[in-house]
Amino acid sequence: MKAPDFEYLRPETLAEALAMLARHGEDGAIIAGGQSLLPLLHFRLAAPAYLIDIGRLEPLKQIVEGDGYIEIGALVRHCELAASALIGREFPLLHQAVEHIAHPGVRHRGTIGGSLAMADPAAELGACCLALAGDVLLQSAAGQRWVGMADFFAGIYETALAADEILTAVRLPRRGHGGIQIFNEVARRRGDFAMAGLALVSDRGLGSPRLALLGVSDRPILAVRAMALLSQDPTATEAAIALIGDEVDPADDPAYPPAYRRHLVGVLMRRTLAELSP
Repeated sequence: MKAPDFEYLRPETLAEALAMLARHGEDGAIIAGGQSLLPLLHFRLAAPAYLIDIGRLEPLKQIVEGDGYIEIGALVRHCELAASALIGREFPLLHQAVEHIAHPGVRHRGTIGGSLAMADPAAELGACCLALAGDVLLQSAAGQRWVGMADFFAGIYETALAADEILTAVRLPRRGHGGIQIFNEVARRRGDFAMAGLALVSDRGLGSPRLALLGVSDRPILAVRAMALLSQDPTATEAAIALIGDEVDPADDPAYPPAYRRHLVGVLMRRTLAELSP
């Protein structure tokens, strides 16, 4: 099936892109790598009148070190995350997760901003940025605002983005040395959509864990009860494994029923904790 007709716009600056989006509102759609939007267009699940290609906006392709944080431009591609020594040193979780994203062709075109804005519940980077306590920068012609990852995701393919806003960057706080960052997921085949996934981030052993889950709810979620339990007693790993499956709300799926995904969350928790063993 062919995509519906649209007018193709290619701004040279962010200000120009924001002005176009302000002018066209919900009739406009942002495209960068196109790995999510193009299939929707061809299946006619999306039909914007204007396609605004932000691929030439060089400032959004940078990874910048700040005071206590790393800022990743929205147009940084998955393969560039994987190749970045800075990202590997500061956020090995992202290096681990990128290897699970689809296949090399997708990783060479897809962008971190596109992945976050798409808000697929099974996407790896959303859960990782949630586990890393990140914030996203949303900009419009009227101004800008920072939104925490926990407030950004609103449901399946739904976010806090307004019709006139572009996600331009994600900011992740530096974690320091000696912490834990582990990513695991279960998929039918490597590169397939995850049936369940888990991202663990902690600065001091298991004394301050952040556990983000993907593929088991309508958005990436924090396993707050398991986190609280391990914060109180880092040795209560078996109790945390037993508890974490009750924190998820998987959709009805004949291929992978909710009970199976809950089981997988416990499996992933056990697998992740096993990696911490001497």
